[in-house]
Amino acid sequence: MYEASVGLFVPYLRNLSALLDKGVAYAEARKFNPAVLLGMRLSPDMYDLAQQIGEACRHATVASALLAEREPVVLPVLEHDMAGLQARIATSIEFIESLPRAAIDGAAEQQVFFRLKNGTELPFTGRTLLLTFSVPQFFFHVTTAYDLLRHAGVELAKKDYLGRK
Repeated sequence: MYEASVGLFVPYLRNLSALLDKGVAYAEARKFNPAVLLGMRLSPDMYDLAQQIGEACRHATVASALLAEREPVVLPVLEHDMAGLQARIATSIEFIESLPRAAIDGAAEQQVFFRLKNGTELPFTGRTLLLTFSVPQFFFHVTTAYDLLRHAGVELAKKDYLGRK
């Protein structure tokens, strides 16, 4: 369970941070404000880049906290600035890495409830939370962030998404 949660979330959050760095470098090389990238969206009814990053962090921290039977870290209000998003990612990584491995490994059959933004609670076991909800949600938002940066012209490749191994 630990490897299926922390073992996935942390490296891909680091990759997400590196993608943002590439976006900043791209904007600076072309002499425009990198914050412009954060408002981009694929469709008018989808979250923008900043919100995609915020949701990736939220799903990773909440799922990990639920598995460890801890309160999730309180992330600051989502701002549309690169430094704030980098800080959000760093805080998420730090929190997730601080959680006890034994508690997460023992959470496969434990009953957990994921609270949606509207207050609705969805029941899961630890295993189904990861496999059917949190990991897919996390990767949806990380992938969409990658796609937005690619669409903006940032020179990214699959190895940037996957991380350098």
